[in-house]
Amino acid sequence: MIRTKTNPGNFFEDFRLGQVLTHATPRTVTAGDQALYTALYGSRFAVQSSDAFARAIGYPAAPLDDLLVFHVVFGKTVADISLNAVANLGYADCRFLKPAYPGDTLATESEVIGLRENSNGKTGTVYVRSTGRNQRDEEVLSYVRWVMVRKRDESAPAPEAVVPELPATAATDGLGKACPPLNINFWEEALSGSAHFFDDYQTGERIDHVDGMTVEEAEHQMAARLYQNTAKVHFNQFSEARGRFGRRLVYGGHVISLARALSFNGLANAFHIAAINGGRHAAPLFAGGTVFAWSEIVDKTELDGRSDVGALRIVTRATRDVPCAEYPADDGTPDKPGVILELDYWALVPR
Repeated sequence: MIRTKTNPGNFFEDFRLGQVLTHATPRTVTAGDQALYTALYGSRFAVQSSDAFARAIGYPAAPLDDLLVFHVVFGKTVADISLNAVANLGYADCRFLKPAYPGDTLATESEVIGLRENSNGKTGTVYVRSTGRNQRDEEVLSYVRWVMVRKRDESAPAPEAVVPELPATAATDGLGKACPPLNINFWEEALSGSAHFFDDYQTGERIDHVDGMTVEEAEHQMAARLYQNTAKVHFNQFSEARGRFGRRLVYGGHVISLARALSFNGLANAFHIAAINGGRHAAPLFAGGTVFAWSEIVDKTELDGRSDVGALRIVTRATRDVPCAEYPADDGTPDKPGVILELDYWALVPR
């Protein structure tokens, strides 16, 4: 039997319920990675931008951007889970458990928690829980995602369908684990960019983040490479020219980071993503599209034992080529400009 030394990636029939995958390669995340992340998205949150600001309020140094951590942990999983993916479908129960700092090394492990063949017999949906740990084997991040993966052999028998039950929201009693106790007396409004704190936001409030960012081909590919995300659909125009869309897809996480960066205008003091309740890519994005975003405050909660911060539950919607002054919602037509992302998350805000 001749075995190839190259990795063709896993197809749907290669996955087994309960299977545990240890992903290559551990990644030491540096200040240079944080700088490149800022260059790609323009994120301006003060805690992640300034050692001096972060130390004044109680951090040992400026932590890495939450979504940079998410993307690095996610990127480890691609070669084993989604190299042959058609689409990344959604996220749930994502919890940030420890802060990560420049110099920390992140590694990822995933467990297959659900499998379901699709009705076309050509693809199936794989559900995994992925956990990112630091060099001390401490859990930094845990999340569930589900992805549509091609079958190698369309005649291969379907496994018994198992779809995991997932919480609609992350448990609020665990929010804030990745945020140390803060001295809010040293939170300077002029430096953070906003005078609006936890009590200034009301359930049902809508915020148009106003600005837009046009995505370039080189930028989204550079971002995916930064996270060591090797999914073919983001890079290989030679093959994608013959695919469904005729061009490369922008990594869905790129849209998440763009929306988060845009949200600074209106949510500048929402400095930390404590949990992601769910996420859905409603439509694809391609280079040349301009991303806008708006957010709705759908809930808010005080945190047990903490008087320094509260949590806002925010649903941020990103659009392609549609400004958000009218707060557009997904109308189910993915082939025209409109909503491309809905992200439901808890963010910490000083009180």
